[in-house]
Amino acid sequence: MKRLALLGSTGSIGTQTLDVVSRHPDKITITAISAGKNLDVLLPQAERFSPELIVVADEETAQKFKKAAPSFQGRLKWGEQALTEAATHPQVTHVVVALVGSLGLVPTLRALELGRVVALANKETLVAGGHLVHEVLNKNGGTLIPIDSEHSAIFQCLKGESMSEVKTIWLTASGGPFRGYTKEKLKKVTKEQVLHHPIWKMGNKITVDSASLMNKGLEVIEAKWLFGVSPEQIRVVVHPQGIIHSMVEFVDGSVIAQLGLPDMKTPIQVALSFPERWDSPSPRLNLAQVGTLTFEEPDLETFPLLRYAFEVASEGGSLPTVLNAANEEAVRLFLDEDLPFCEIPDLIHAAMKSHQKKTFPSLPEVLEADRWARQFVKEAGSREKSTTTKP
Repeated sequence: MKRLALLGSTGSIGTQTLDVVSRHPDKITITAISAGKNLDVLLPQAERFSPELIVVADEETAQKFKKAAPSFQGRLKWGEQALTEAATHPQVTHVVVALVGSLGLVPTLRALELGRVVALANKETLVAGGHLVHEVLNKNGGTLIPIDSEHSAIFQCLKGESMSEVKTIWLTASGGPFRGYTKEKLKKVTKEQVLHHPIWKMGNKITVDSASLMNKGLEVIEAKWLFGVSPEQIRVVVHPQGIIHSMVEFVDGSVIAQLGLPDMKTPIQVALSFPERWDSPSPRLNLAQVGTLTFEEPDLETFPLLRYAFEVASEGGSLPTVLNAANEEAVRLFLDEDLPFCEIPDLIHAAMKSHQKKTFPSLPEVLEADRWARQFVKEAGSREKSTTTKP
C-alpha cells in the first residue's frame, strides 16, 4: 500500500489527485494533506480521507478548522515548517507536491533526502532550485516523477531509452488564449480573457502563465533538470489541439510522442502508479474524431517570457530563481489589477537585469534571491501604480 502526503489538496491538481486516490483504495491511501486556507474544500476532504496529519496556512485557519470539525481525530498543524513535516511523515512513501510557487522547494528537498517518491506538479521548485534537487537526488537516491502533462509525456517516452541517444526534447504548447495576437492587441486584453484558457482548466496563477507563455518557459527550465539535457536540446512547438503532450526525438531521427485527451488525472495517475499502470475511466482518444493536428513556431517577440526562460536556463545560477519569483509577484500584481497583462514581461526583465547572479547558490542564497526578486517587483510595481494614478 502506497501512503501519500498531498501538499496542496484544495487546488486543481490536489482535488484531481484525490479523485485518482478514490479510484484505487486498494493501492494508495492518504496519510497527510496540506490545504492553505480553503476550509470549504478541506473539510469534506478531511471527513472523507481521515488523514493522520492536516497542515493549514496559519493558526487562525487552524482554529476555524477545529470549530468546524470537532470530531477530527488526527493531528493539525500550520505554517511552512509543517509542510516539511507532512512531506517527511514517517508513514509516508509518496509525496505529491501541488503547491503554488517556490513554497514547494524545501518540502521536496527534505522528502527526497529521505528517499521518498516525489510526484512533482510544482514546476517552480525545479526552476528556483533545480541544482539543489539534482544534488539531493544524486546523493540520496530518492525518486522524482513529473506530473506536468508535458513532462509526464517525456517521462513516458523515455522509459527504457538511453539519454545518450536523445537528440531533442519537444515541449508542446497550446499557445494560450492569445495565440496570433500582436503586442498592440495584448495591451487591450482583460483579466477575464487572460483567465479563460482554451483547453485546460487550471488555477489562476498557472492560467496567467499559460497566457504569457511563461508556463512553457518554466517547463523548459524544469525539463533541463528532470532529464539532464542542455537548453539547446529543448524545443517548443505550438500545438493548439493539445493532443500530443510532448515528444522525444532520437539521434537516428525517430520521434516518440505521447498522446491523449487533455485530462490531468492521467499524468497524476502515471506518477502515482509508476512503475505500474492502473486502469482508469478517463475518456479515450479517438484520432478520427480529432481529425487534424497542427503545429507552429512560438512567437518569441510578442511573448518574450519564453525567450527569457531559455536565456536563464543557459546562464543558470540564481537567475532562474529570480525569473520565477519575479513572475510570481508580477502575476499577483496583475491578478490584483495593479499591473496590466502586457507589462508583466517588462517587470520581470527589469528584475533579471538588476540581479547580481550567484553562480552556485546554496539553499539560503536561493531563498534570498527569491526574496530579493519579490521585493524588487513589489517596489517597482508600487512606483508604476503611483505614477499611473497621479492626476
